[in-house]
Amino acid sequence: MSVTRRQLLARSGAVGAGIAFTGAVEQLFAGSAAAAPTGRHAGYGPLVPDPEGLLDLPRGFRYTVLSREGEPLRSGEGAVPSHCDGMSAFPGRGRTTWLVRNHENRPDAAHRVPPVAGVTYDPGGLGGCTALEIDPAGRVRTERVAIAGTAVNCAGGPTPWRTWLTCEETEDRAGTGNYTKDHGFIFEVDPYRRDRTVPEPLTAMGRFQHEAVAVDPRDGTVYETEDAFEKPFGLFYRFLPERPRGGSGSLRASGRLEALCVPDVPDLSVVQEPGTVFGHVEWKRVPDPLAKETGIRFQDFGPGGITHAQKLEGCYWGGDRVYFVSSFAKTADGSRADHFGQVWSYEPHHRRLTLVIVFGPGTDVQKPGDSPDNICLAPQGGLMVCEDGNGAQYVFGVSRRREVYAMARNGQNIGTEDEPAWGEFAGVTFSPDERTMFVNVYEPGTTFAVTGPWGG
Repeated sequence: MSVTRRQLLARSGAVGAGIAFTGAVEQLFAGSAAAAPTGRHAGYGPLVPDPEGLLDLPRGFRYTVLSREGEPLRSGEGAVPSHCDGMSAFPGRGRTTWLVRNHENRPDAAHRVPPVAGVTYDPGGLGGCTALEIDPAGRVRTERVAIAGTAVNCAGGPTPWRTWLTCEETEDRAGTGNYTKDHGFIFEVDPYRRDRTVPEPLTAMGRFQHEAVAVDPRDGTVYETEDAFEKPFGLFYRFLPERPRGGSGSLRASGRLEALCVPDVPDLSVVQEPGTVFGHVEWKRVPDPLAKETGIRFQDFGPGGITHAQKLEGCYWGGDRVYFVSSFAKTADGSRADHFGQVWSYEPHHRRLTLVIVFGPGTDVQKPGDSPDNICLAPQGGLMVCEDGNGAQYVFGVSRRREVYAMARNGQNIGTEDEPAWGEFAGVTFSPDERTMFVNVYEPGTTFAVTGPWGG
């Protein structure tokens, strides 16, 4: 199916936002309030090969390995789990930083999240989260299990009340493998105190292949992405909690789960031009959020159906809108069109959806490569984007001038000489004082702290 921008505008009532990188993108690139424009050229110069073969960075930057899978957890509870994925940083006492880190463990994971009493949901689940406390000198002071017994904890998102929502990217039910309970839920994790993490799923927020979430700090609405692996592809959701201003209690109460519908656009991949705007999109109530008999994306949403998208991944709140990522779309997989990555924004006040950026195609540092995944605002202005594609893997920066630069490259070849492969980056986030970038390499699971001249 080939749909031109003119046809899309005529069929959906959308209005053009002009050329690419206008309108909503200004807030996307704003960074923190104190951020100054970057220098004449984007980025921090070429990457310098790391003699240790772990992480290549620009000159003047350095890294510390905070944690690596298979090593002992500092709590003595077992080994650092495999598959480090989504992550967020929270302020601690005395300029310390707390990191909450997901582990996307499936049943074949080499190192499970140890099943600690009091925070284990299902002993058959090998995934979960670990929490690390980092002191002002960048040393790990504490490292412990934060929640266990969940499965395939891919991404998630922080809340305004300083907890972490960890998401299961699976729909497996009790009785599948060693699982004793249903999976496919969101769980809330307190980064500061393990005894305040309740290992109970937030069932009102739906049971599906969750990827990431973002919370509107004004009213507590939670936006959720779904990374379904096959057709029909995933949906973009919002959860309206029963208590209008959110909070951990309200997420455990009842609420309304809805899915985004762009009239006459069944697949977001057909939208190809940055700056395309859809005004007054619809939200349709999910018939059965628990997917008791039918997966949500298969359910009947009534006349006009619902809008799907392949590889819905990263999701975060910035300014007055939520941003979310479609990592790629392939007609060979069943999408209506091909693309190498999209960033969308949704403005709740105007009910307006905008295609902000289209990535690639490109290779290495010339353009963003394959598949943007986890994404965050950078304190100096712009974005940091984790790549999850083919070939060498990068953390790319996108400057406030819309220029793309390489910030980090994974130096660890986990393939062979004939078929090289590098583990994806994930969980990019910045410390509350904006002096340190934390990022994970998925395999072998490694958490890095990167410091350097961020204001340059």
